[in-house]
Amino acid sequence: MITLNTHAFDSPVGRITVMSSEKGLCFLDFPGPSDVRMHDFVRLHFKGADITTGGKVNKEAERQLKAYFAGKLKKFTVRLDLKIGGFYGQTLKHVFKIPFGVTKSYGQIAAELGNPLASRAVGSANRNNPIPIIIPCHRVLAANGLGGYGGRCGNLATKKKLLRHEGVDLAEILK
Repeated sequence: MITLNTHAFDSPVGRITVMSSEKGLCFLDFPGPSDVRMHDFVRLHFKGADITTGGKVNKEAERQLKAYFAGKLKKFTVRLDLKIGGFYGQTLKHVFKIPFGVTKSYGQIAAELGNPLASRAVGSANRNNPIPIIIPCHRVLAANGLGGYGGRCGNLATKKKLLRHEGVDLAEILK
């Protein structure tokens, strides 16, 4: 039987809920209908799992996220259990490597992955990112501006807040 641990805490972008398996952090959610999204995620990837509270990985994720928001951490090292494979998984692993304060476009990432016509698929992978902030989909932009920030990743106001926190010049992007 698989056991998942959950934990929630307050942050500058609202209450964050994290969930981990024995392998690592597998889910992070922002304020909103997180119970529905988290339960959908569990049903899809961990059918029949027991869910409890606590967990060392979740506490480490909280510690790192709080350090990130305090300006003391620029690279996350918490263990991950990414349950997305194929092109979406490749995309999210690539996005994970985008440094603090750096942005890339959907098209740039598609080209770097060897599939320059896949910018929409890159966008879809980011929209379905189960571990936003830590897998920094907020650093991925449209060729002509911010692009979206929906799905499991929150909203556009959150994306702007995270980019400003990292020192990204939004005025330059929004020209």
